[in-house]
Amino acid sequence: MVRRTHYRNCNLCEACCGIAIEVENNEILSIRGDEADPFSQGYICPKATALKDIHEDPDRLRTPLRKRPGSDEFEPIGWDEAFDLVGSKLREIRKHHGNDAIAAYQGNPTVHNLSLLTYGQIFLRSLNTRNVYSATSADQLPHMLSSLQMFGDTLRLPVPDVDRTEFFLMLGANPLVSNGSLMTAPGMKRRLKALRDRGGKLIVIDPRRTETAAVADQHLFITPGTDAFLLLALLHTIFADGKTNLGHLSNHTDGLDAVRELVAEFPPERVAETVGIDAEEIRALAREFAAADRAVCYGRLGVSTQRFGATCSWLINVLNIVTAHMDRPGGAMFTTPAVDLIRGAALIGQSGSFNSWKSRVSGLPEFAGELPVSVLAEEMETPGRGRIRAFITSAGNPVLSVPNGARLERALSKLDFMVSIDIYLNETTRHADVILPPTFALEHDHYELAFYLLSVRNVAKFSPPVFERTAEQRDDWEIMLELSRRVANTWWGRALGNGANALGNRADPRRMVDLALRAGPTKETVKSLLGKPHGVDLGPLESRFPAQLNTPNGRLNLAPQIYLDDLDRLRRALEATSNGGLLLIGRRHLRSNNSWMHNSLRLVKGKNRCTLLMNPVDAKSRGVSDGELVSVRSRVGAVEAPVELSDEMMRGVVSLPHGWGHHRSGTKLSVANEHPGVSLNDITDDRFYDELSGNSGFSGVEVQVEAT
Repeated sequence: MVRRTHYRNCNLCEACCGIAIEVENNEILSIRGDEADPFSQGYICPKATALKDIHEDPDRLRTPLRKRPGSDEFEPIGWDEAFDLVGSKLREIRKHHGNDAIAAYQGNPTVHNLSLLTYGQIFLRSLNTRNVYSATSADQLPHMLSSLQMFGDTLRLPVPDVDRTEFFLMLGANPLVSNGSLMTAPGMKRRLKALRDRGGKLIVIDPRRTETAAVADQHLFITPGTDAFLLLALLHTIFADGKTNLGHLSNHTDGLDAVRELVAEFPPERVAETVGIDAEEIRALAREFAAADRAVCYGRLGVSTQRFGATCSWLINVLNIVTAHMDRPGGAMFTTPAVDLIRGAALIGQSGSFNSWKSRVSGLPEFAGELPVSVLAEEMETPGRGRIRAFITSAGNPVLSVPNGARLERALSKLDFMVSIDIYLNETTRHADVILPPTFALEHDHYELAFYLLSVRNVAKFSPPVFERTAEQRDDWEIMLELSRRVANTWWGRALGNGANALGNRADPRRMVDLALRAGPTKETVKSLLGKPHGVDLGPLESRFPAQLNTPNGRLNLAPQIYLDDLDRLRRALEATSNGGLLLIGRRHLRSNNSWMHNSLRLVKGKNRCTLLMNPVDAKSRGVSDGELVSVRSRVGAVEAPVELSDEMMRGVVSLPHGWGHHRSGTKLSVANEHPGVSLNDITDDRFYDELSGNSGFSGVEVQVEAT
């Protein structure tokens, strides 16, 4: 018997925790935190141990499946037969209906997968269709848009320098549960304790007293969807007090006067009732933030997935900039990653795009070559040239993860053809004609191409496979290249597919990472990183501006015109009156990871977590008791869930968790089906989105709650 310990990063969320996996005779004996990892220092969350469950899951697909003609039943087929079928069907549909008749969707696990971040992107772009979608427009798109408009790159995302800040202002984020988001920071509990121990302060603004808010120095409730008004009032106070300070960016910034003129019309008194925070509290918060030597404002999912997500993301950057808390220690900073994707994109002129075209039906803007996922169903349903007739999904379950998932579910059933690249037969892939299952995380190389761009320290680690794949298995990159060879509609896509097919393993993502490392600032290589299995610490974040600004004039744009043009919509919303309904927000749990990890018993066992959190005062006025089954209804549908009364909820606000709804037939998720819950996205609204960016709105959907 051979026992060995493998060191690698957990790839299940953005924290990138170092783990130690003890294996004997191809069996996982234990998974624990790697105390020698210089970044995570032994921290892991419960999800990491579930890597064993997924790797060994009998429900995980390992060979391609084809739906029998005229049946909803699947049967196994060989890889060559599967590729032949997919290639012929997609080429036929494109021949008769054009490029845009084929659509593709990439789910959240894409960004955790080296194969999909390299060859997956190449394949999807080689389809030459405008109908490309991803989880981006149901998540962080507003943050990427503000980075493009202000700094010149979609990936130039500011990261809170949490290890050196003294004043941490947090909006719509719960990093004690999410493990950080657009902020790779394993062990947030330890980091926030260190903040308090050095005399720092944490303030959380959220409609719910979250796990992070519970340990904060101060928590302020805020009405969902009104964060933009709060940010405007904070800026109003700072400008009115004459406390603006651009610091080292003063000679490299345009638009200060435009911002001053804008915020003048939003004093705290004007917004206080709307946001639910007293005007004097707003003023005090603004003054304390501006006076702090090292401070940072950070907003996450709660501010980006609302009607003014783009404006919120922009104003958070503005607040950090005009108080000299941008690009300096303790503030919002930028990484120097060993593999610099931003520099590589800039060299080939791919720093980003916005509104280069619009969606066919609703006219929402393109961003970075993708359309907003909220229009996906209508693009399948609406007749005319460009209607989606074939659909490719990769590592995603949009039926449970996009707004009005029930509508998308109906649209999927009417497609001419669908292929899914996925390890599970889930609520989305059950509609596919062919499923191509790739290897799972422990069977292939891993390097954090994306999340080292968002890390609170500069670090690097390359993780080789823990297990050798079987002869019948294919990695994602091999599937993508074979599809490129057969389906690509660009000469370079076909050439790459054919060339990689001839080169074999010499074209794998490991070689791409090695070349990128050699061209990077650290001169590390894959070989050198393999000799450092716990990872390497490359130092704290450093000032990157103005040298790294990539705007046309090389200056920071504080007031991009697209935000100024959207102000009338903001003004109208401030004057609007409520219809008297409750406002719905989502939530997540430390033992949950979107929809795809509910097939691990260790993560779903115990008390039912799919409950409707509700303030006791709201419940009493509706005649609802704790534990009672209630109906939650929106414009698009209704679900039934047990109510859980809690004063952690702001009055007028209710919360359902994201990722559940495993009651659909035809899936192969034995554990998840026994713990189905209900899908939040059966009642979120595909017409409730940020009109400026097109990003989906999950926070602030109006619902009615009644006892059943």
